[in-house]
Amino acid sequence: MLNKPGLVVASLLVIIAAVVFWRRTVHPDPDPAAVLAQVRQLNQLATVRYTVQKVVGIREQKQPLGSEAILLIVQARVEAGVDLAAMGPGDITVRPDRSVVVVLPKSQILNVAVDEKETKVWDRQKTWWTPWVPYSLDLEQRARIEGLEAARQTALDMGILANAQQNAERSIRTLLGVAGAKNVVMLPAGSF
Repeated sequence: MLNKPGLVVASLLVIIAAVVFWRRTVHPDPDPAAVLAQVRQLNQLATVRYTVQKVVGIREQKQPLGSEAILLIVQARVEAGVDLAAMGPGDITVRPDRSVVVVLPKSQILNVAVDEKETKVWDRQKTWWTPWVPYSLDLEQRARIEGLEAARQTALDMGILANAQQNAERSIRTLLGVAGAKNVVMLPAGSF
């Protein structure tokens, strides 16, 4: 039989064990593999979309003489974000204090697409003295491709990548906070 001090110590041990058990069942420690799986499920996280409008003009010389020109107003959607599927096991670490360290990939342009409803041929003409020369079938397509590249570059110049990185960090912090992370520390890719 236990004496009174032994009974007190045993009671305290039972209470401590119950509190630890209760804490782990109510607030389990985040598992790095489970956290990585949750984050990678997002795959490509598009965090910002810019709408860019560009005017593209192309003139093509015809043989033996004359020319054809097109003036196209291109409206494009440029989406940027991070590719979370590229994250590996070393990119997420759970510290003993339940804080999570995430090495987030750098943001990138994920998609550039023409908004067909808002893209218009403003003007198309060929020299009047060559009516027998047919319109070029690919001139509009070349103008669209040039417009997409111009929209992409404009979005980069406007800072879409920095905006996408900030939004991605905010989204991952929120996701991990809901998953039980006490604190989330973001590190840039290549910092290890």
